Amino acid sequence: MGWPFIGETISFFKPHRSDSIGTFLQQRVSRYGKVFMSNLCGGKAIVSCDQELNMFILQNEGKLFTSDYPKAMHDILGEYSLLLATGEIHRKLKNVIISFINLTKSKPEFLLCAENLSISMLESWKNCREIEFHKEVKMFTMSVMVNQLLSIKPEDPARRYVLQDFLTYMKGFVSLPVPLPGTAYTNAIKARKRLSTRVMGMIKQREHEEQEMKKGLREEDFLDVIMSNEDLNYEEKVSIVLDILLGGFETSATLLSLVVYFLAKSPNVLQKLKEEHESIRAKKGDEELLNWEDYQNMEFTQRVMSEALRCGNIVKTVHRKATHDIKFKEYVIPKGWKVFPIFTAVHLDPSLHENPYEFNPMRWTDKGKMNKKTTAFGGGVRVCPGGELGKLQIAFFLHHLVLSYRWKIKSDEMPIAHPYVEFKRGMLLEIDPTT
Repeated sequence: MGWPFIGETISFFKPHRSDSIGTFLQQRVSRYGKVFMSNLCGGKAIVSCDQELNMFILQNEGKLFTSDYPKAMHDILGEYSLLLATGEIHRKLKNVIISFINLTKSKPEFLLCAENLSISMLESWKNCREIEFHKEVKMFTMSVMVNQLLSIKPEDPARRYVLQDFLTYMKGFVSLPVPLPGTAYTNAIKARKRLSTRVMGMIKQREHEEQEMKKGLREEDFLDVIMSNEDLNYEEKVSIVLDILLGGFETSATLLSLVVYFLAKSPNVLQKLKEEHESIRAKKGDEELLNWEDYQNMEFTQRVMSEALRCGNIVKTVHRKATHDIKFKEYVIPKGWKVFPIFTAVHLDPSLHENPYEFNPMRWTDKGKMNKKTTAFGGGVRVCPGGELGKLQIAFFLHHLVLSYRWKIKSDEMPIAHPYVEFKRGMLLEIDPTT
């Protein structure tokens, strides 16, 4: 069970390759099996590397289990974050976010924005020999999201300030909660306050515009939709904006980087992907933009993204707590114990996936069957609502990337779980235009 109070927390969260389960889990699973006890985040815990138990935990959210993130994350994310909210508040906030996803994903303006920003970024690389890919695509996904959500244009200086604050915000998630000046934890809390103040200022300004009858001078965006929801207070509105930005920017950029990483190591897969996009491009006129139908025809691209999620593991685990004494098969989970379902262990389980460490998109031919063996977007009432929106941005970017460039990664490059995924060298790519 480790040291008093801190238990095995430091070992459990120690950075490791995200395409592996890490030394901590390897040692304990080999010794105790797929389900074992530990002391994590200040309390007794059950760690599950078992697919059936993981699904049981996710599907019984609000009945037998509840969200249980450390206080430090509450301080950083805020009271109304979708990740932390429970019960009726969670349902209300999630419904608003789902409405944003449904309104946005097939909207011509969103598709146009995602594609134009993809083309613009790739054009800016024309005279470069090397690029920091992960950093670049964070700017791309942030630009798409702030445009659709807040009408912040790529040329607006606010875009860069928002990105910088979000990067600081992310570092605070995995830092030690030391409330001293200059620590990552303190900086993250300050960054969230700056982001909240910025969004609150936009809401107040728009309310003033409505009073002055000036709203018609600009196009409506989703912030207007959120503002029109009378069931939400100011803090909830701000939190929804930050949740959508965080999910749409961080996870989408990480998945895109993982796809490019695995493609660089899988030339046969890259060639097959390129052929799919050449076929789509051949049916379109010169400089004709992509549409929703083109996205639906990117079947192999979908498999590549799904396999990158399985192999790369953007989310290692979630934090839950048992609200009752629970018996599942031969396991007993006492009331009040923390529970950690490990997604990475299931994604790399050789009893579920043949050659689990091989990047093989063809295993996704039967998507329904594969989805039962993976939890890349979580499950139950907390399943990530924005997965499709992120994949759409990535598919459009990949379309132009594979048709415009060849690339190589450094031999020692790897994705590292902190637990959020970063890259050892920031995904430094050597690039070469195809024409």
